[in-house]
Amino acid sequence: MRIGLITRDPGHPLLAAATALLSPEHDVVTLGPETAGEVPEPCADVYLLKARTSQALALARALEERGAPVVNSAAATALLQDRTAMAHCARRAGLPFAGTRTFATLAELADGPRPTGPVVVKSRYSRKHDLVARVDNGGQLRALAAAHPREPVVVQEFVPNSGWDHKLWAVGDRLFAALRRSELSPEGRGPTLPLALADLPPGWSGMVRRAGEVFGLDVYGVDVIDAGDGSPLIVDINAFPGIRGQDGAPEALAALALRRAGRPSVAGDGLTPR
Repeated sequence: MRIGLITRDPGHPLLAAATALLSPEHDVVTLGPETAGEVPEPCADVYLLKARTSQALALARALEERGAPVVNSAAATALLQDRTAMAHCARRAGLPFAGTRTFATLAELADGPRPTGPVVVKSRYSRKHDLVARVDNGGQLRALAAAHPREPVVVQEFVPNSGWDHKLWAVGDRLFAALRRSELSPEGRGPTLPLALADLPPGWSGMVRRAGEVFGLDVYGVDVIDAGDGSPLIVDINAFPGIRGQDGAPEALAALALRRAGRPSVAGDGLTPR
């Protein structure tokens, strides 16, 4: 089997560990997103779309047009880049997603009626080093708008919580979980702590599965806060996140790649999902 990685960073811990599991018997090749106009022959049996740039999406679409399976699909990945579309789809499907309003620019938000109470302002289009900030008053909002006047943004009401995000991940049929101190907490983004799936409130694991079904995802992350008494509130969904430091994640990714390539895992290859 040939497995293609669409990424600029094949040394990413998750990809590198999955490659080490696959490479003794399978050919793992890396495609930089900039190769969109030079789709290689022959196509791989499956491609893992880790990069999320416009170039990476163009390459993934070109591969899909040739009939190659891509995990996650270009369409699903692109949809999650737009937080407005993400929120609309999630809420329409009945997922407990944070109420989300969209503004063409931060300047437009700052020039309009002042938000009542704290809000969370995020870049509309998800990308590396995008904008995520808590705003408590008009002065903070004006300062943020002065720094990013033309940034398209979404606004979510701030829901009081512990300051720790529940990071929930899915890789094929495996789920993983951790706690991470939010960048919105007074102490700033902090460490990632282990969290057993058995310790999640009832229904949370099913909610993560439902998110994958709604958006057509195989590898994804769901950021959730506890809105009180175990009530979940989804604040973001990500296609193919890093999932660092989760035991079993590389094995799950390798097994998923083989399944999507058309080769079922077997007990003796060390890749059978647990």
